[in-house]
Parts: sequence; structure tokens; C-alpha cells
Amino acid sequence: MRITKHLLLGLALAFLFTATAVAQPGNGRGGPPAGVVPGTDSIVDIVVGAASAEEDAEFTLLLGAVLYIAETNPDSALIAGLFNADQFTVFAPTDDAFLHLVGTLSTAFPGDFVIGEDGPFAAIDALLGEGTVEFVVSYHVTEGRRASNSVLPPRNSRTITTLADGLGFDVDPSGGITAIGNTATIAAADISASNGVIHVIDKVILPVEL
Repeated sequence: MRITKHLLLGLALAFLFTATAVAQPGNGRGGPPAGVVPGTDSIVDIVVGAASAEEDAEFTLLLGAVLYIAETNPDSALIAGLFNADQFTVFAPTDDAFLHLVGTLSTAFPGDFVIGEDGPFAAIDALLGEGTVEFVVSYHVTEGRRASNSVLPPRNSRTITTLADGLGFDVDPSGGITAIGNTATIAAADISASNGVIHVIDKVILPVEL
């Protein structure tokens, strides 16, 4: 199935008055935590709903990344999977997380990272190579429904293997993430979708060192 920018924009309009999805984080121990029973909305539905909320909108930049990937690679298996029935777990960066990434790139590549009228994601691909945005977003996705009790280890760390060519990151018992290029923290867990689970994180995690 081809997922186009126009299709996702139509979905965004349909969810214009949708409230942000809310789920309670799990405790990381024992049986299934609250919020992991499959929901009725897909992962993309939830992202669009959160980005379109009239108050406290969130995931607007994550949605922008999804729209950018859909526009530049209409046959993206990643986008089709997030929209359809594939079971994925997404570590979803907040808007502040994306703004932090923009600041990081501006510092790391002074004068070279220039955001033009095509927006930050086109600027990232122009700086680091075509397909970089899709590769980075893929690093935030793993196969299957992974609730917090299968993400947070009881001790030490647990490696999460991602869709970015099998690269992984480590999660500690407190929800701290150690990626290849930086660190992050799980801020909220177990937002359930029909095709997976979303865990909110406070940084865009990087599959490479800058």
C-alpha cells in the first residue's frame, strides 16, 4: 500500500478535534501493565490526534517526520507498517526532543546545517545524506508489542533491536536509554495502539555519533 502525504494530511484533518491519547505507564514488573490491551486507533492515528489537539499539542514534529518520509519515499515499509496492521513498538520523541536535535545539529555543524523553506527534515537529509530521517525514525521502532514490562529490565540493561538495520539501544531499569550517539529517558509508557505500543521519550535517539 502506498502511503502518500495527501493520505496522511487527510487523516490529520479527520483528527483535528481529537484529544491526546492517554495511557498509564506500567510498573515494569509482573503481569501486563495498564494500557497494553490493543487500542482502536493505529500508531499514526494516535500521533495525528496528539499533534492536532487544541491544547497541549504534542508529537507535531514526529508527525512532520512521518509526513516527510511519506512524501520522499511513498513506498516506505516503515510508514506502511505504522499506519497499518504491523505490530510495532515506537519510542516517540516529544516536540522538545526534536528541537533539542535541531540545536545539537546546529552546534555540531555550524554554518552547514541550514533550515530552509522545506523545513528541518529536508535540511537533515541535505546535511547527512538522503534517507537519514527515515533511518533515524526507524531507530525508534522495534517489531512487536513491547509493553514496559518487556522493555524495562529488572536489573542491568536490556537491548532493544530496532528497524534501523538491526541496530540497537540499551534500556536500564529506570527507563534510561543509551543509544549509539546519545542518551534519553522514557517519560511515559504504554500508550496502546491497534498495531502496537508507544513509549514517549525526551530525546531523539541517534544511531550514529555526531
